[in-house]
Amino acid sequence: MSQTQDVSIALPRRRMKITKVEPISLYVPIEDEIEAPVAVPHAADLTDIIFSGYRTTLVRIETDCGLTGVGECMVRLAPTATRAIIDDISAILIGRDPLDREAIWELLFGIMMNRGHNRGMFVEAISGIDIALWDLAGKFLDLPLYTLLGGRHHERLAAYASSLRFRARDEVIAQALDFKKRGFQAMKIKIGRNLEKPQADIEFVAAIREAVGPDVRLMVDANCAYSEDLATALQVGRALEKLDIFWFEEPIAPNDIEGYVQLASALDIRIAAGEADFMSFGSREFFRRRAIDIVQPNISRTGGITEARRIAAMSRAFHIPYAPHTGSCSAVCLAATLQFAVSLPNFLTFEFMQSDWSKSQPNPLRHDLLLHPVEKLVDGFMEVPERPGIGVELNMDIVDRYRMA
Repeated sequence: MSQTQDVSIALPRRRMKITKVEPISLYVPIEDEIEAPVAVPHAADLTDIIFSGYRTTLVRIETDCGLTGVGECMVRLAPTATRAIIDDISAILIGRDPLDREAIWELLFGIMMNRGHNRGMFVEAISGIDIALWDLAGKFLDLPLYTLLGGRHHERLAAYASSLRFRARDEVIAQALDFKKRGFQAMKIKIGRNLEKPQADIEFVAAIREAVGPDVRLMVDANCAYSEDLATALQVGRALEKLDIFWFEEPIAPNDIEGYVQLASALDIRIAAGEADFMSFGSREFFRRRAIDIVQPNISRTGGITEARRIAAMSRAFHIPYAPHTGSCSAVCLAATLQFAVSLPNFLTFEFMQSDWSKSQPNPLRHDLLLHPVEKLVDGFMEVPERPGIGVELNMDIVDRYRMA
């Protein structure tokens, strides 16, 4: 008589239900007056508004099984406006299973699709919700987010230091050499502060190149400084080519596709953009027209992980590398971006911010917001945590200290 082997069949885990959606707007006023750290138009008039403080809107989604997901909406202005949007649309999530995250995304996007809201605060609001849903999925399955996205394509993530800003030359060169000493093999330089005399910016970049040597990869970011002068953008791009600059980021406005087409076809230097263009619909045209060589979406602005996956898949189909933007995000977006980036087959490099807007007042939303920091650089590479979901636990003392009424 044969012995029958006892085989246990694992039953499906019960489904979750969303019970609460809580948007949390945070604001940290910058006490000292600062110069605009980027080449924004009308900087003299706008700096006090745009750069008056560090801002973000977080999203916490609670479920009936006790799990909570966390996401972030990238905001540069009026975080309470993003909070109000989430308050208005959160009813659609109550009672739904957060594992149905892509179906939920379509419902959320459908609310304002016929009103033309395919970018800006509404899409940023969706982004934070979507990241929180993916965080919940990872926690429910007890897996890091990258596993849900298909697994690791990279053991570590090559990172670049962002950014060297236009200050006294000796000061900036010392900072660049410090980045190199700390293991960074790549770094980005902000230019565009001298629109009438772009040669000053070129000399600034040349001094950094000479200081760090030929083995360090240098990138340049103009933050759309040459939007009204394509000829200057071309002039600067040709000069950067001679300095072996790896990419020329956002030389002109994000809505000037024709201008990007002209730059990409006229210059040998790689053209990078995408942080200010939202969703796959905008990216599609840049890819189709071969207007950029590197795409840089921010998952907290572009519709969350769900939409960023679509952009990443499309960029791979066009053989365009993906270099995710993090910028002035909080630690929540940074943690989610690490998880997302390590799952990308066409990942290029990770933006690791090294400079806060204020030199005297570091950003606590980056440095103190999490109980377990996720920023770990080893020999110029970022390590990716193995904790479930996006791997974050909020420091509620910081949240409560900077929460907006």
